[in-house]
Amino acid sequence: MLLDKLAAIRAAHIILASGSPRRTEILNGILNLGASVVPSTFPEDLDKSRFTPKQYVEENARLKALEVYEKLKKEGKHPPSLVVGADTVVVLDDKILEKPPTVEAAKAMVNSLSGRSHEVVTGVALIYAPLDDNSEPYCVTFVEETSVQFASLAEANIDAYVASGEPMDKAGGYGIQGTGGSFVTGINGCYYNVMGFPMHRFCAKLDCERLEAWVEKFGEQSG
Repeated sequence: MLLDKLAAIRAAHIILASGSPRRTEILNGILNLGASVVPSTFPEDLDKSRFTPKQYVEENARLKALEVYEKLKKEGKHPPSLVVGADTVVVLDDKILEKPPTVEAAKAMVNSLSGRSHEVVTGVALIYAPLDDNSEPYCVTFVEETSVQFASLAEANIDAYVASGEPMDKAGGYGIQGTGGSFVTGINGCYYNVMGFPMHRFCAKLDCERLEAWVEKFGEQSG
């Protein structure tokens, strides 16, 4: 875990390759890591038919993080110590549900979840800078899955929820941390994963020793 390593982690100037306010809240509001936010411009245009849902989010996360890593590497003398990328989807009947493109799509998504269980799947990629001048960045990826059960929803409730605007930037058309949480009767797995970032798994996977070594070698030059 990372609680005893917070000073070194903050000194390592971590980059979050996401504009998601939920992920920023988890990394900086809850974990207090002081990560800089540099949203990825990767188009997320992968062919879903070539991947399982878990493979899809894992590859999206990797490509998001790598895009930001390469961009920042070109701009500075040293690449960032760590770039964190993530991608979250809702999966129902093995079908990937991302952010609804229209109001009607949002209504259809929420209605499809009504009275049923679905999975929230998040892929995370950790792109670490090399500790010498001749090696490629070191990449670690993982996937977290949480099962979510919805209550049976009346059409009027779905219409009112979509009219609030909350579903439009949420995978699967709802947010558990907002009003959409009132639809959830139970979860099996990580709550924060449903928000969009599996906090415990990230803390367990983070290579604090590598970040400490980076700070010792490049910390002053990166400032």
